[in-house]
Amino acid sequence: VQLQASGGGLVQAGGSLRLSCAASGRTFRSYHMGWFRQAPGKEREFVAAIGWNGGIKYYADSVKGRFTISRDNAKNTGFLQMNSLKPEDTAVYYCAADQNYQFALKRTTGGYDYWGQGTQVTVSS
Repeated sequence: VQLQASGGGLVQAGGSLRLSCAASGRTFRSYHMGWFRQAPGKEREFVAAIGWNGGIKYYADSVKGRFTISRDNAKNTGFLQMNSLKPEDTAVYYCAADQNYQFALKRTTGGYDYWGQGTQVTVSS
């Protein structure tokens, strides 16, 4: 599967952005999906994940209550709605897919097989 992340940009603190992850190739519903982010000088970190059918969702504590992950399997697209953005949310955001959808949803970078190219999110104070 090929993944294309989009929707990043520059926003003021308190604002919102909606990221999209368009998938092509193998059927999107055959994958768990995750969002990760990487700030300059830091390791890539988990943000949110959603199971192949949308039934299970996980969030990092730092984004819980502000971010919402979702997916539309009919449109082969995943989403990350980000509200109440903070300057510390500034990072490159990556979507990822885990082909082992029959197993548990994961929160680590090593648990994902395919990655998009990333989209920059910058939150100004």
